[in-house]
Amino acid sequence: MEIIFASLNDQETRFTLSGADTSFANAFRRAMYAEVPTLAIEYVRIYDNTSALFDEMLSHRLGLIPLITEPGMFVRETECSCNGTGCSGCSITFSMSVEGPRMVTSGDLISSDPAIRPALDTIPIVKLEKGQKVVIEARAIVNTGKEHSKWQPVTVCGYKNYPVVEVASNCDACGLCIEECPRVILVKKNGKVGIADGRLEDCSLCRLCEKACLNSGIGEEPAIRITSDPNRFIFVVESDGSLKVKEVMEGAARFLKNHSETLAQELEQVSGVTFE
Repeated sequence: MEIIFASLNDQETRFTLSGADTSFANAFRRAMYAEVPTLAIEYVRIYDNTSALFDEMLSHRLGLIPLITEPGMFVRETECSCNGTGCSGCSITFSMSVEGPRMVTSGDLISSDPAIRPALDTIPIVKLEKGQKVVIEARAIVNTGKEHSKWQPVTVCGYKNYPVVEVASNCDACGLCIEECPRVILVKKNGKVGIADGRLEDCSLCRLCEKACLNSGIGEEPAIRITSDPNRFIFVVESDGSLKVKEVMEGAARFLKNHSETLAQELEQVSGVTFE
């Protein structure tokens, strides 16, 4: 198995996963969505709220604000010695006191730890008119996207099969397939249709070029064939800012490794066969 990055920064990445089947690629995608722990506001105490939003709506919006998370810094409530009452080992507190007229944003949340703060300071929460006020205290805890989407560390996480384009020797380079291609990946090369440099991965596997080739009357089979590599996938992952995208990938890989080892141990106990 091999991962080759086409681009990588703290917020997003595009990479090719090779030597894996569809089941593993999808498990990796699901693990990044649902099994990597992050912080999110779970408990809100509202002292004053004269805004246009009900208390429940205000709390919901606060919970959806992505918070910068340090991996391993907090444990889950269920694993903490405080039994979920709230301590520095499993949670972090925020406070906010704002009076209108103005827009309340995520930057108005004051954290008890400067290292843990909203990923963006410009996320709008509620607009206050003159005389309106919002005063709250909130507590954020660690959990995973499997429990609620507010703990998902990614906004985009998807993959597609790696495209394979084959052009037969009877291609007459009529150009119909080139005109039909919506991603502009086909060009004429030496009197034959070919792939534009660096554009192969942009192919969406729509196969419109195959239909155009058949309509040209060149034969009963298209001179261009679009297939996919069953063991190669193109991933695009975008973080919501709570974790760096590399940390999300590492957390998902660690989850899959731990669970596969647990499964192997269970199977060994049942069957008596040792799994490598």
